[in-house]
Formats: sequence, C-alpha cells, structure tokens
Amino acid sequence: MLESRTRLVAAAYVALRRGDEVLLQLRAGTGFMDGHWALLAGHLERDESILDAAVREAQEEAGVAVDVADLVPLTTLHRFEPGGPPIEQRVDFFFQTRRWSGEPAVREPHRTAQMGWFALDALPEPVVPHELAVLTALAAGQVPAVLSVRMDHQDDRY
Repeated sequence: MLESRTRLVAAAYVALRRGDEVLLQLRAGTGFMDGHWALLAGHLERDESILDAAVREAQEEAGVAVDVADLVPLTTLHRFEPGGPPIEQRVDFFFQTRRWSGEPAVREPHRTAQMGWFALDALPEPVVPHELAVLTALAAGQVPAVLSVRMDHQDDRY
C-alpha cells in the first residue's frame, strides 16, 4: 500500500506587512509563474524547520532579517492534483510579520524582476493564484487556519 501514499512538498511563505500593505516580488526566470507577483517563499530544505525556512527565504530574497518569534502563522494551504503523481502534493505554510531588520530589496535578480509594496485591497495583477487566495482572505480579515486548493493545470506546479 505504500504506492498509494503521497509525498508532500513543503514550502514557507512570508508576508512582510507595513500598515495595510504587503511586500510582493515579480517572478522572472524561475520557470514557474514568471510574470506573476508573489510573496517571499521557498521550499523547505533538508534538516530545516518550516520556521527556519521562512527566515532563510526572507533573507535570501529580500535581504531582511526576521526573528522566528516575529513570524505569525496565517494559514496552511494544501494543494493537490487529483490523479496526479504523488509528488504533486504540496503543503504551504504562510506567515506574516510586521517586524524585521534591513530594507527589503531584490537580492535574487535572476529570479525577481522587481519588488514593491501593495495595499491588500489593491494588489497588482497577476498574483500567483494560490497566493492570491490567501491574500484575498487576509484583506477580508478572515483567513481560515487550513485551506485546500485543487490544482488542475500543469502550470500550477513548481
């Protein structure tokens, strides 16, 4: 029965918040959702906690230092592809923080075309769809503890 089990791929997402604004980056050269706006995010690395991954991604992508104690959980998002390969099961941990040190700036120009602050009720277009679902719920003030999203398109994969 082991063949029927899925293998979850975990990722950490960080929403830097400044008032009612959130920091987004425009994806470029990644091979996934290039041309879409996105949060700071990345996959969990071997022997790393999801909290450590969130801190690492904020540093790598925006050059800011975030203390684990300042990460506030927003939601956990399960993305899945019915009938897809076992590896296409995703679990995304979303955090927000209003505290960090350093000035956010593009640190990976080979993966990010630009970065900017946007009001939650005036997000740029397009935003990565599963991230938009979380940001829309955040703007409405009603982020459920757990979300589940069915992926039906090849381009929704990492």
